[in-house]
Amino acid sequence: MSTQRPGRAVVTGIGVIAPNGLRADAYWKSVREGLGVLGRISREGCEDLPLKVAGQVEGFDASDLIDERFLVQTDRFTHYAMAAAALALDDAGLGHDDPEEPFSIGVVTAAGSGGGEFGQRELQKLWGQGSKFVGPYQSIAWFYAASTGQISIRHGFKGPCGVVASDEAGGLDSLAHAARAVRRGTGAVVVGAAEAPLAPYSMVCQLGYPELSTVEDPDRAYRPFTAKACGFVPAEGGAMLVVEDEARALDRGATVRATIAGHGATFTGASRWKESREGLARAIRVALDEAGCDPEEIDVVFPDALGVPEADRAEALAIADALGAHATRVPVTAPKTGYGRAYCGAPVLDVTAAVFAMEHGLVPPTPNVFDIDCDLDVVMSRARPAELRTALVLSRGLMGSNAALVVRRGGGLAR
Repeated sequence: MSTQRPGRAVVTGIGVIAPNGLRADAYWKSVREGLGVLGRISREGCEDLPLKVAGQVEGFDASDLIDERFLVQTDRFTHYAMAAAALALDDAGLGHDDPEEPFSIGVVTAAGSGGGEFGQRELQKLWGQGSKFVGPYQSIAWFYAASTGQISIRHGFKGPCGVVASDEAGGLDSLAHAARAVRRGTGAVVVGAAEAPLAPYSMVCQLGYPELSTVEDPDRAYRPFTAKACGFVPAEGGAMLVVEDEARALDRGATVRATIAGHGATFTGASRWKESREGLARAIRVALDEAGCDPEEIDVVFPDALGVPEADRAEALAIADALGAHATRVPVTAPKTGYGRAYCGAPVLDVTAAVFAMEHGLVPPTPNVFDIDCDLDVVMSRARPAELRTALVLSRGLMGSNAALVVRRGGGLAR
């Protein structure tokens, strides 16, 4: 490990398991082309539920990246996280079979609901066959901390570990948590979120959200910032990143893909979307201040984009409150309208898209959105070339959390 004083927290690895791509490069190709992959839910037991459209991960074989002994202990949401973590570690060039410095590497994940599919299966055994038929892993597989635990156990990481439970915004909060751990001296943190909400029990729970879209046409089911906005479409999957100390990364010859520059978080209450304007604006200002970033330096915004008219208006106004006149000029894009909102995984996928956008100088489009009902420069139809140095990523949770993250390109700008 470098003997230099810990400095900036940088992104050196990215792993993605998403409805529109099972690796980071496939995900970015779909995002930059504005492809829509939302479709009818095909999972067994979900056919007769009011929720018809979602972003499903297709073609995923967990055994390609995860040993069988781990698969039997875990739910689908952990399979996604473990697979994405392995891909991120490979991308970062960090060995994960027997790390030389196990106490210098930690794991942090965010989770919205945990392992609903595993839990439902075991509870059905309990009530249908009796307690002797319930597997021993029921006690851990459903738990929202399972992904952090299993990733750290599998790779032998013994550094600081944690789980963030702050609604969808937890995806951004987990990255901030990892960045602060790095600044305190941890060498690297494997961090992010992946969700698996497309199982009967999990879907029935989601039906209680008034913000959920039950429109059956995939091209019309998720259209934020429009007059026809009708809610959000859920998705499964997510992303894991490797965040490490910049000096350590440079010492080992790693590619610095981005810098986690600033973060802000607030709370305004469940479904109180009008109030979220003030809370989100406050989070943006705090993130800008921590990053030492003027509003005019923001080159692209990845919004929360809930798809609920009141929430969308509040977000547009929050961006205006925090960025001033620059809010009407900065490009805004919500790639998630093409593959769905993966709860805690959604903002981590947005950060991934932001990193790629800055690397390629390209603002990706917002699929299925053509008629904007707000004063934002939403990028539609096709990608827009642009010089991108700094991105702002936003997220809000259905239970009231708000978060903002400032991400700098390839090592960031000197403060």
